[in-house]
Amino acid sequence: MHVVEAGEGEPLVLLHGTSTSSLSHVPFMPGLTGVRAINLDRPGFGLSDSAHMTPMHTAAVAFMDEAADALGLDTFALGGASMGGTWALWYAFARPTRVRRLALLGASPLLPGTRSPAPIRVAVAPIIGDLLSRIPPSERMVVRLMGAMGEAETIVHHPDLLASLVAAGKDPVAARANLEEFRGIATPFGFRGRMMIEPEELRRLTVPTLIVWGDRDPVGSVEVARAVTDLIPDSRLEVLPAGHVPWLGDPDRVAALLFSFVSGSQTSNAS
Repeated sequence: MHVVEAGEGEPLVLLHGTSTSSLSHVPFMPGLTGVRAINLDRPGFGLSDSAHMTPMHTAAVAFMDEAADALGLDTFALGGASMGGTWALWYAFARPTRVRRLALLGASPLLPGTRSPAPIRVAVAPIIGDLLSRIPPSERMVVRLMGAMGEAETIVHHPDLLASLVAAGKDPVAARANLEEFRGIATPFGFRGRMMIEPEELRRLTVPTLIVWGDRDPVGSVEVARAVTDLIPDSRLEVLPAGHVPWLGDPDRVAALLFSFVSGSQTSNAS
């Protein structure tokens, strides 16, 4: 397991989304002072070894248990971006006494009302998806894909991150983990119904939760974000002018929100 760690203070474990690695959080790290930020490369992504991830939900919880134990963390704040947010939710459901606070950055796939964007539906399509996965990505291709996620104009302001996304697409281990994760949660017609998070699960979530959502997120509208926030008893919604990766356009704002949240300042059910 590869870890990128920075800062001192209350521990905040961060989980990246699909198609990237812990490097995706670097843009907001300089502003995240007063926090011990622990960025994990999920299995098969970044520099972490691959692992057997079936069934996905159980494997995700087991990975987080092992990671927290290895890091010596009894309790901690947990943040996740995109699919990393879904993993964070699964872990909070399973280990509510271990997760002190929960932050979701961008729409988490499988939340009630979310939908699978076109690039994911194409990626999981038989034959077409396999053919596309064999095409080495270029910077232009990645920018186009980020455009489908509402972030074409923001990703170009982070050239190092863009380069890391191109490199990840050329890494056969990461590419395989990426495709397996997509196929685990989606079909060419949308997210798999049996994988969707149920509203009742969110109603039972007792962990204080911060939700940071872009107003142009293709995975879920602002109305979906508000509905999810209403389901979680102790939650707060922050809507930013963004697509699926809200910190790319305003990393300092997201860093400030995370610091305030992890340090204990939160108003429930605000938007």
